[in-house]
Amino acid sequence: MDTRQLGTNGPDVSVICLGAWPLGGGMGVIPDKQAIATIHASIDAGANFIDTAEGYRTSEGVLGKALKGRRDQVFLATKLSGDQSVEHMAEAIENSLRLLGTDCIDLYQLHRPQFEIPIEDTMANLEKLRDEGKIRYIGVSNFSGDHHRQTAKHGTIHSSQPRYNMLTRQVEDDVLPACEELGTGVIPHSVLAKAMLSGKYRPGHVFPSDDERVSKPEFHESVFMPAMKIVEKLLAWAGDHGREGPQLAIAWCLANPVVTSCIVGAKTPEQAVYNAEAAEWKLSENDMAELAEILGDFRLPYSVAG
Repeated sequence: MDTRQLGTNGPDVSVICLGAWPLGGGMGVIPDKQAIATIHASIDAGANFIDTAEGYRTSEGVLGKALKGRRDQVFLATKLSGDQSVEHMAEAIENSLRLLGTDCIDLYQLHRPQFEIPIEDTMANLEKLRDEGKIRYIGVSNFSGDHHRQTAKHGTIHSSQPRYNMLTRQVEDDVLPACEELGTGVIPHSVLAKAMLSGKYRPGHVFPSDDERVSKPEFHESVFMPAMKIVEKLLAWAGDHGREGPQLAIAWCLANPVVTSCIVGAKTPEQAVYNAEAAEWKLSENDMAELAEILGDFRLPYSVAG
């Protein structure tokens, strides 16, 4: 699989990153055996960059089980989901290290901006963890462009995790330019728009109560119906090129040179391999122009943090 450099002076990582939110039960509970098989399939397919978080339910624990004997094959990222006080950070990093079964996390990220604690204090605490050898690189998630710039004054940010997909492009106006300016690697999440871009879900679909999408505003009929008109055109375009919706969503994201790696969730080994194979599709400038015409000005409602 292709690799790209994660930020200025960062490591090379695979262009597909396995998003571990579904593996922790965030989109419906799955057996540990299935989750572990999915993780192994992703690694074997070359997508050896894995992203999880403190707040991803059982995700860190199941990853720890899956990575026994294979930790050295993976670039492992997790996130500080709770408050960013020095006390909680100290507790959270130890919990993550224990659950993941490792003595060092490759990429440790702030899950979202928190303004109660000065960012200079938070960055100082993160750099202390790095100096202690508990983390290697520092990243952020769901930050605005301005907050990236404020944070970068107090240390190097190697990565940024914005919500970015064909239907949610607000970060093109703010976050992506800031990352390019700062030399920060972009690793978008929600690349498939919570599977809306897959075409799998149609109006009237009812999600199980343990699936996060049951309460997501983009699946409310008033938003979902207009979005599906665009999705249907995208599915048709992908079909005309011998591909499917999820492959198009991934290839489109990777066609942006600012993007380092796409975070894509999977719940089965087959999905993990399918996602890895999507990275082989290289969209041309003409392809991107045709897709831009289909997308027009449509964007799902989304407010960038900060």
